[in-house]
Amino acid sequence: MNGTPITPTPTTRTGAAPAESWEDLVTAALLGTDRRPWATAQPGREAPLALLDAAAVATVRRRAGLRPARAARRPEPTPEDPRPALPAAAARRLAALLADRSGAAGGGRRGSAPDLMELLPQWLAAATAHGYAAPPQALPALLDAARGRTDLRPAALAFAGPRALWLARLNPDWRFALRAAPGGGATLPGADDTEAVERLWQEGLFAERVALLGGLRAERPAVARELLASSWAKERAEDRLMFLDALRTGLAAEDEPFLEQALGDRSRNVRATAAELLSALPDSALAARMAVRAAACVALDRTAPVPAIVVEPPLQCDSSMERDGVVATPPAGRGERSWWLGQLAEAAPLGTWPERLGGRTAREIVALPVADGWQGELHAAWCRAAVRQRDTAWSRALLGSPSAPEAGGPGAVSLAERAKLLAALEPVERAAWVAGFIATHGLSEAFQLLGVCAVPWAAPLGRSVVDALNIARDAGSYPWSFSGVMGLAERCLDPAEAGRLEALLAIPDEREDAAPGAGGYWAEAFQRLVTTLRLRAEMARELAPAGTTRGPSRNEPPAQLPDAAA
Repeated sequence: MNGTPITPTPTTRTGAAPAESWEDLVTAALLGTDRRPWATAQPGREAPLALLDAAAVATVRRRAGLRPARAARRPEPTPEDPRPALPAAAARRLAALLADRSGAAGGGRRGSAPDLMELLPQWLAAATAHGYAAPPQALPALLDAARGRTDLRPAALAFAGPRALWLARLNPDWRFALRAAPGGGATLPGADDTEAVERLWQEGLFAERVALLGGLRAERPAVARELLASSWAKERAEDRLMFLDALRTGLAAEDEPFLEQALGDRSRNVRATAAELLSALPDSALAARMAVRAAACVALDRTAPVPAIVVEPPLQCDSSMERDGVVATPPAGRGERSWWLGQLAEAAPLGTWPERLGGRTAREIVALPVADGWQGELHAAWCRAAVRQRDTAWSRALLGSPSAPEAGGPGAVSLAERAKLLAALEPVERAAWVAGFIATHGLSEAFQLLGVCAVPWAAPLGRSVVDALNIARDAGSYPWSFSGVMGLAERCLDPAEAGRLEALLAIPDEREDAAPGAGGYWAEAFQRLVTTLRLRAEMARELAPAGTTRGPSRNEPPAQLPDAAA
């Protein structure tokens, strides 16, 4: 029952001192009866005991005197989820995945049992792809799991649907779901409801406005841009930055006038973001200005016996360069001129260079020597430009052959840059390049590259990973050095590979120079891999729509989960 306690009114008993108030009791208990003597203590009765007796009486009096209060408003009815219910077997599987906590265990050997919590994101993505609704009884456990793992939240909330937001409004522990949902879970007006859109944009909370702008940008980019322009001058700098970032979706030449205006913004971060977006439009005026500046710094030396690129970096960073997004002050350890050159080459359209360098292709340009030690700086800038402009030809040229001694093109100075360049390639070509890299260089540097490959891995890539693991085992390598790749293989290998892996389950004869116990660890790890692949195949069968599920024959590869994020 809702209510408020009645503070007891001090009364006078016959022959006794006046009763003190509840506040007096609390104060005396906090300070102690030595510092705050209890005036109503009876003769011969110790003050602490008398205080406790008085507190017990006052507590009963307060409870008995509770005044009824107006009942709180009942929660709104839970929203309907129109999606079909999960098959019974899949619902049981979800309960088992949510109940498993092996993924939260500490280090050490993992044993041969699959790590169910690591399979949960993939299962959620597959269930969402099938269009199933989450069982209502599973929602609390699902929200608790997402609360503890931020990487799980997008898939968990997409599968949980509108009822998860309804629950999140009733439990403070689940408020993260409201923050993650567009507009804090509020219902956004449609793009055609002009009056409601304008009212929400003018009066809504910041999260609602961000969600509104993002939704409009996906459906009607021009409307979103006009809405943003209508209030641009009144927005705070940090809000302008967030709103401007929404223009990445559907970025087109029509956005150029607004972005050109933003180049004059008083916030440096806003100017830099506007310049970045404009440089991604190869036909923009900013891209043309950057092309002129960059081309003035890079030329072809035709007098040398072998054609080479010569570089003359800028002598200064003038105000027009700064307006176009060039940061004048370099980070510690970088020279000013090389810092300016890198920014110009990064922002210039890659189509600038074939015409500037004798009509050569991207691959031919990358193969040219660069004089005076400028090759690393120039190629690194081209890497960033290829990623920003998503240029497949330049990405392919800068990556080079996966079997090259330097394990990548001359511009790919780090695994992080190679991974970004790979993202510009089609999934099949991306997987083939990484497979070739692993075949030549092994798995020691491949983990980051594997992370950008589509799931499930293509057959050549999967075979290269398994073969490299087998080679590492036979070489007596430390098995725990490959635990990350092994865990990735459990989530990303095609389940059809399970049959081919059975030959690796036996404990091999250990070499004299092998790590103690390595053979048993490898056998255990391969057993877990095979068991996990078979489990993933079973999970896919459980999620299959009614009437399509059937067990595979001995010669038929098992089913697999739909392409989902690892």
